[in-house]
Amino acid sequence: MQKRHECRQNTLLGLLPEEELNRLLPNLEEVTLTPRQSLCEPGQLMEYAYFPLDAIVSLLGMINNGSSTETAVVGNTGVVGVSLFMSDESPTSRALVQRGGQALRIKGHLLKEEFFRAGPMQQLLLRYTQALLAQVAQTAICNRHHNLDQQLCRWLLLHIGRWPNNELAMTQELIANMLGVRREGITETACKLQKAGLISYYRGHIKIIDRQGLEERVCECYAMVEETYDRLLNPRQLI
Repeated sequence: MQKRHECRQNTLLGLLPEEELNRLLPNLEEVTLTPRQSLCEPGQLMEYAYFPLDAIVSLLGMINNGSSTETAVVGNTGVVGVSLFMSDESPTSRALVQRGGQALRIKGHLLKEEFFRAGPMQQLLLRYTQALLAQVAQTAICNRHHNLDQQLCRWLLLHIGRWPNNELAMTQELIANMLGVRREGITETACKLQKAGLISYYRGHIKIIDRQGLEERVCECYAMVEETYDRLLNPRQLI
């Protein structure tokens, strides 16, 4: 009963019909994810897929010198491990835990078997993959066309939207790495948001004071990503 209740904390698992979820339950293992934990690395075989319950995971695009930029964020609306059922089990991105918490994991080959049953889980995973690709594409557009103020607002709102409270433990340097910009730019922009009364920032802790104010300040990219998730993972659109 407890594991079934936990499953409902993840949007994908929560949308499964009872019969499908009951079949999956014995293969789901609850694990604790810790900050900075790597769940997969580019080109390396991935053993498990992870359904976050209250953790936040960043998907990072990497280049040869070790630099990286966040291309998408995964929380309780998704799963880490799309490559397990979409390709050859070797991811092209690094998955790094940004906010520790609980997740349910399943062995990759079992998720792949479930996917190829061509039932409700396949439909959910395909819809989620489309939403994830939309987020990656919108992140690229935002990073190219919008100013750092708008990018930081988008980043904060996407992370807060996948976490049960309004606080994040995140240094300015880490945020700069996620957005692929200089730390000084994040410092200046965070100060502007703080002076505007939208956030408070102190020693690596960010608290959202005025979420509506952030939403009024952010570019259209945030709304487009959220609307895509809401549309594709709407229970009324599923069998």
